[in-house]
Amino acid sequence: MRIAARTRMLFASALLVLLTLPSWAMGAEEVDPSDEFRLDQYIPLELGPFDLSVNKAVIYMAISSAIIIGFGLWVVRKGMDLRPNGGQNVLEIAYEFTEKQIAGPTMGPKVYAKYFPYVAALFLFILVNNVVSFIPLPMAPHSSSGFIPDLGLYAATANINVTLTLALLTFVLTHYEGVRAHGSGGYLKTMMPDAPGFIRPVIFGIELLSQILRLVSLSVRLFANLMAGHLLIIMAAAFTILLGNFAGVLGLPFGIFFWVFEWVLVAGLQAFIFAMLSGLYIGYAVESSH
Repeated sequence: MRIAARTRMLFASALLVLLTLPSWAMGAEEVDPSDEFRLDQYIPLELGPFDLSVNKAVIYMAISSAIIIGFGLWVVRKGMDLRPNGGQNVLEIAYEFTEKQIAGPTMGPKVYAKYFPYVAALFLFILVNNVVSFIPLPMAPHSSSGFIPDLGLYAATANINVTLTLALLTFVLTHYEGVRAHGSGGYLKTMMPDAPGFIRPVIFGIELLSQILRLVSLSVRLFANLMAGHLLIIMAAAFTILLGNFAGVLGLPFGIFFWVFEWVLVAGLQAFIFAMLSGLYIGYAVESSH
């Protein structure tokens, strides 16, 4: 049974990679993996300096949000059974995981009840976006038929604007709760532990720098991992097109390996790390000394 399951998984992986090949099958001179991350405006919408246009990233986030909200409503409206099965099992596993593995260990009682929904929503939003990004959808920048886009891979979380916005939310909430718990002056004092006078300003400067680096590390870690994973898959598939002979088939196993590795490990791990660190930063901000 295990061998059969693994065979089906590898077959599905190979099929997913092969489905993306038409996106690059336009001639070797036109293959450019970076095109997959190009964001064309589908519905232009600019308000002064703000560009709110609907593009591929917006559509992918909308799809992921619809999956999360739709699945939750479907399970709840079906009714919750004492002996859960199917969709209710998935919902309860997701709830227990975020409660016991993310929110519980990172946030104290002062903020747990208030910010558990935020951390859980953050985890699910990033997780579903990451998973959806490895499913070929007709959103490629090229079209073999002339009017229907080819199948391609894209991750909204491989866009630095998306990950930076999520990181900014955590950053703002962290310092809001810190000031709310200690007051403005008290919160600044928590960044300066007891130490000789000439050392305290240095420690305070290091602490301020670490706060900024938290913002950078949250956004860049998620962005870089998803961007790198998709580029590896795209380049492995493009390698087959570029050679155009039997030797090009050697690129497929690498593409399948990267797809399985990213989908199975990286997609969930990066969502877990982002949500866990967000909970840790918020919980830590309200403590008396950090």
